[in-house]
Amino acid sequence: MSRRSNSGTAEPHADQAGRVASRSENGPRGPEPGPARLLLLGALAGPAYVVVSLAQALTREGFDLTRHAWSLLANGDLGWIQITNLIVTGLLVITGAVGLRRALGPGAGSTWAPRLLIAYGASMVAAGIFRADPALGFPAGTPADATTISWHGLLHFGSGAIGFSCLAAACLVLARRFAADGLPGWAVFSRTTGVLFLAGFAGMAAGGGRVATNLAFTAAILLAWAWWSLTMWHHRRTATR
Repeated sequence: MSRRSNSGTAEPHADQAGRVASRSENGPRGPEPGPARLLLLGALAGPAYVVVSLAQALTREGFDLTRHAWSLLANGDLGWIQITNLIVTGLLVITGAVGLRRALGPGAGSTWAPRLLIAYGASMVAAGIFRADPALGFPAGTPADATTISWHGLLHFGSGAIGFSCLAAACLVLARRFAADGLPGWAVFSRTTGVLFLAGFAGMAAGGGRVATNLAFTAAILLAWAWWSLTMWHHRRTATR
């Protein structure tokens, strides 16, 4: 009930006044970033990383795409470019993974796929912070047979091993989700990408510097980034329907 004041206007009951004051103090909460926006940012990670890496690989003195891994670009006077590339790309991957979690909703892979992709993004940030060691004659002046491994080089390799394993696992987890959603083509694409990427990394780790293994790993990287961006874009489209 309300009671009249001396002026004749109605005053709200104490409970009503309390609720009004509470709403006024707290105010409406701003909306969280929608999954579509986060997924769009995530989709940019692949093209950005590939373009920046290839631009350096084709222009920096002494770098050989057939022998050198892209991570070696973090060395030398211009190494800061690849370091920044790794860190920014990792943050974009994490952003996309958060958007994927919101877009997937309940069901197969809704928990572990985003977690694995967040771990992959974090590993890229770590790989940028912990620089790979110069090797195989790059940058210019590095002995072709250099085998010294520094503490940051070891952490770089460890970060990559963990991150690449998480990415491959995320591909397999999302393959299950696509199959459950009645998308067999996407399921095959995800499963194939995960298997080939893990095989490419294993081959590179076992035979680094060999032309065949390095080119195979480069192809696996391009495939993985294509899968990543297309997956982000697919879920962005479904999130906006």
